[in-house]
Amino acid sequence: MGKHVRTADGRLLLAEEWGNPAGTPVLLLHGTPGSRLGTALPDLPERRPDLRFFAYDRPGYGGSDRHPGRRVADAAQDAAAVADALGVDRFAVVGRSGGAPHALACAALLPERVPAAAALVSIAPRDAAGLDWFGGMTPFNVREFGLAAEAPELLDADLATRAAAIREDPERLVEDLRAELSDHDLPIVSDPAVRATLLRTYREALGTTHHGWTDDSLAFTRPWGFDVSAITTPVLLWHGLDDAFSPPDHTRWLAATIPNATLELVPDAGHFAAQYALPSVLDRLLR
Repeated sequence: MGKHVRTADGRLLLAEEWGNPAGTPVLLLHGTPGSRLGTALPDLPERRPDLRFFAYDRPGYGGSDRHPGRRVADAAQDAAAVADALGVDRFAVVGRSGGAPHALACAALLPERVPAAAALVSIAPRDAAGLDWFGGMTPFNVREFGLAAEAPELLDADLATRAAAIREDPERLVEDLRAELSDHDLPIVSDPAVRATLLRTYREALGTTHHGWTDDSLAFTRPWGFDVSAITTPVLLWHGLDDAFSPPDHTRWLAATIPNATLELVPDAGHFAAQYALPSVLDRLLR
């Protein structure tokens, strides 16, 4: 059912917790579009019974109020508000895909509370020096991020139409993705557990509005609100080398820029392989 958490500025965030109540706390940050229900596969608590997991819908998704004009950096205070409401002091953070930049925000801005963070299949800041930001990216993401930077009102209209179609048939987005998936991603998206998790999170994320999707895209293409080179928390960066949604060069750039970063590039793995990688990432992150 989830728990509503009120932020300092009066917004409501819908949070969820599961796993071992006495375990080591780990915040999981969902992708784009996504919700708290799509952060991990169902067997994760069985594989890691020592951990207490929690997650929340980013503003504008699922049961969380919109935060117009939000920056990537704003995720740190939202994460802190959720942790406070759940009685959690220190916590590791793992973000996948669209959640990964927000995990880096927590590492950068909550160093006293976040002892370790992982960013799986992340993108880099739009102004990353020396990075061909659109290089190797799927046509849909090139269009979406291009509109975010140049024509936000067209982006919003486009995502409103897509979200309405997905609301009627959540499988629509999974099927639309198939055309841009790599050969390594196709069998993963066909895995019943992965497919069910994707459908569940898309249904929840876009059940009432598309605003979270729009605001994520805008936040990614604008200044993030923190300097990744100033992160002092140890960060694990994971990326499949056959990823065209978030090209691996983005994570290579992050690894060269974040002082305490550990880089893991995985051959024969695409974007959705991060779903399978989470247990091993947690092993290394919490070691």
